[in-house]
Amino acid sequence: MLDAATNYLAVIKVVGIGGGGTNAVNRMINSGLQGVEFIAVNTDAQALQMCDADQKIHIGEKITRGLGAGADPKIGMEAAEENKAEIE
Repeated sequence: MLDAATNYLAVIKVVGIGGGGTNAVNRMINSGLQGVEFIAVNTDAQALQMCDADQKIHIGEKITRGLGAGADPKIGMEAAEENKAEIE
């Protein structure tokens, strides 16, 4: 008899946040990692465009005007708040 848990497949999502996160996502994709949904979140529109993630979320467009947050966590938090509905 099969256990109920064996009837489900794991859903694995990798979310890369910021420049480092999107670079990590690209490396995983380029290495051929399969069975994973890749999501990239970034304030930098150009970096996001270059990312190969399945789903891309551009945050903080009003705050950063499409540029990076400059490694400033406060700007990153404000950018995330600006697009809270899209992130959820």
